[in-house]
Amino acid sequence: MSQAQIERLDLDQLTCWRVHLGDSELLVAQQGAQILHYQQGTQPPIIWRSEQATYQPGQSVRGGVPVCWPWFGDLTRNPLPLQAMHDDPATAPAHGGVRGLDWQLLGIEQQDEAVTLQFLYDSRQQPLPHWPHAAELRLDIRLDQRLHLHLSSRNHGSQPLHLSQALHSYFAVSDIRQTSVLGLDGCRYIETLDDWQERRQQGALQFTGETDRIYLDVPQRLALVDNGWNRRILLQAEGSRSAVLWNPWIDKAQRLSQFADDAWQRMLCIETANVWDDCIELAPGASHDLRLSLWSEGL
Repeated sequence: MSQAQIERLDLDQLTCWRVHLGDSELLVAQQGAQILHYQQGTQPPIIWRSEQATYQPGQSVRGGVPVCWPWFGDLTRNPLPLQAMHDDPATAPAHGGVRGLDWQLLGIEQQDEAVTLQFLYDSRQQPLPHWPHAAELRLDIRLDQRLHLHLSSRNHGSQPLHLSQALHSYFAVSDIRQTSVLGLDGCRYIETLDDWQERRQQGALQFTGETDRIYLDVPQRLALVDNGWNRRILLQAEGSRSAVLWNPWIDKAQRLSQFADDAWQRMLCIETANVWDDCIELAPGASHDLRLSLWSEGL
């Protein structure tokens, strides 16, 4: 059995854990239970993190896998029942609030050639402003030959709870212009850059400009094909029928925080999600599980 090496370290003001298992390396911040780095062997990282990232309390790190919850994006773009969960949707911060909070580390376990980090956010202990609901969010991060994320939401309140969410994964690519995404052919999508019109994907998704799309009726497996690095990154999801694909391209990259002007060439977000008509309604006491497994293969 491979013995994992686990160390606690501080990146500026954020507490993190680094795990080495076999030839894989994983770095996770306690704030937001945010994965910051994932790499297998000598190949380039699978998860991208900005060279200009900062590590400050209350501020999500640019890159990695931020957790967006209990809503995704602009709350006012979410369904009305979900907006009604908040006391003042117009002032709600983008992507909810949990990515900027310290989560509780429940434990780090090694068993059967795997290491699992278990994190918990409980709104009864750390309430979100203007969101008066009793809910629990748990993220289990399991590293073996692949990387597995299990995000579980539970409603501890007495009324139905409406949620949207995403694992906002930033993937490292050799050059966005040499990459494509397979598995979306025929899927409906919302083109947010053109008045939120609904369209339908034809063939593989390739990138020639700014991209910000909500894909619907997404299959469980997607593949990010990177011709420059001669590899494909596989995403296997459960509990999700939607995904957001995002790259800021040239102009928007210059307006982003913690983001170099040319960093758009080196990243692509494929966000495993429950958004749009894939949002979640939890009855009192009910829970929802979102799972994502990541790994890479040669072309």
